[in-house]
Amino acid sequence: MTTPEAAPLLDIRDLRVSFPTDDGVVHAVNGMDLTLARGETVGIVGESGSGKTVTSQALMGLLKDTSATVTGQILLDGKDLNPLTEPQMRAYRGKKIAMIFQDPLSAMHPFYPVGAQIAEAYRVHNNVSKKAAATVAVDMLGRVGIPDPKRRYSAYPHEFSGGMRQRAMIAMALVCEPELLIADEPTTALDVTVQAQILDLLGELQAETGSSVILVTHDLGVVAEVCHQVVVMYGGVCVEQATVADLFSDPRHPYTQGLLASMPSLAGRSERLSPIPGFPPSLLALPEGCLFADRCPKTHLVPDDACGTRRPALTGPVGHPSRCHLQTLETAGEVVR
Repeated sequence: MTTPEAAPLLDIRDLRVSFPTDDGVVHAVNGMDLTLARGETVGIVGESGSGKTVTSQALMGLLKDTSATVTGQILLDGKDLNPLTEPQMRAYRGKKIAMIFQDPLSAMHPFYPVGAQIAEAYRVHNNVSKKAAATVAVDMLGRVGIPDPKRRYSAYPHEFSGGMRQRAMIAMALVCEPELLIADEPTTALDVTVQAQILDLLGELQAETGSSVILVTHDLGVVAEVCHQVVVMYGGVCVEQATVADLFSDPRHPYTQGLLASMPSLAGRSERLSPIPGFPPSLLALPEGCLFADRCPKTHLVPDDACGTRRPALTGPVGHPSRCHLQTLETAGEVVR
């Protein structure tokens, strides 16, 4: 029996998200499973449209009261968040689970000072006065590296630089010390130097608070630097999951191999990068077989046109499964990689 200490903080089971549109139903997430241990950092990677951000929004309950259909279980500390109503979810959002959005300028209210917005986020979950909340907000601005936090408390979002806005967004997300932090492309719009500072800051604050982190990104270099586990998404499903070391040294899914081959290297290699040909599948009409089959260079290795007619399961070694028919054949001893 699993002990309470060993129980995961987050356990996602068969998460599915779809949206009705004029053209049909968009199947954005198609059976996502993910387990996150306490204090762990998991990176979710994949091309645009693979389902990374929609998964994050579903975890935060941001799709409630919308036209989206969300099924499956989102177990946070054993509590399923999916059936909760929007008012019920507000008790968790910010206190137990928080999010750093990709664009802090659009995530913050332009008419209110940055410090006041952080203080308000703190007061929602803590019965304190405005003065006490303001003190906490100033302290938090200082902790995330905002210079002269007392003066900056009264500044508006447009008066902050891009890096400072991202730091303020981190302060707002962490002010209540949530157990789970979701960071959705937190460094995309930042230059390399500021990006490194933000990643270091996240690591330091995670060590202080003990939070678990889900890092949504397209940057495998960032994942290699800060994550413990990696989930590779394609077509709304996980196609490979492994530790950072295993994924980079032994990528098993052809899509993961393609992503790594398209990365520039600091080793000074002279060969050209190898982009993945083609386009991701339409989420309006998913193919019957493997979602990656039309772009995969290895379908000829699988007999009976299985790639085009049958959806592969997530199988393979414990701790490093992949969703590929080649993996299934290897597990059965029918093919040698």
